[in-house]
Amino acid sequence: MAKKQPDPLDIKVGSKVRALRLERQMSQEKLGDALGLTFQQVQKYEKGTNRVGASRLQQISEILQVPVSFLFEGGPSGIASAGGFSEGTSPAYVSDFLATSEGLALTRAFTRISDAKLRRSIVEMVEQIAVREGPDKR
Repeated sequence: MAKKQPDPLDIKVGSKVRALRLERQMSQEKLGDALGLTFQQVQKYEKGTNRVGASRLQQISEILQVPVSFLFEGGPSGIASAGGFSEGTSPAYVSDFLATSEGLALTRAFTRISDAKLRRSIVEMVEQIAVREGPDKR
């Protein structure tokens, strides 16, 4: 029998939980303790391997201090969020990027730069590097 693949929505919700947890500099163990779970269970939620029940979603949203609806924004349902990008939802690669330690570190550092000209110069430099790397190597 073939192994069942995680649902794309479970993966998206798990990715959001992971990104928020990392943003708050919280370990899987600490989140698990707050939920009364092991870090392995948190890991399974974050990967989408295990589904998160409604009451558990509510607990997670309270611990991470976001509304439950935030965990579903930009998901594969096709429902647009009000505060998203141009089309109302964030492209998947943005949340995937923010779910990585590098993406989170880069975002944290970049947002601490107050000089608008310097920030624009950094964006231009990264765009030039991306062009040299080739088309869409995500």
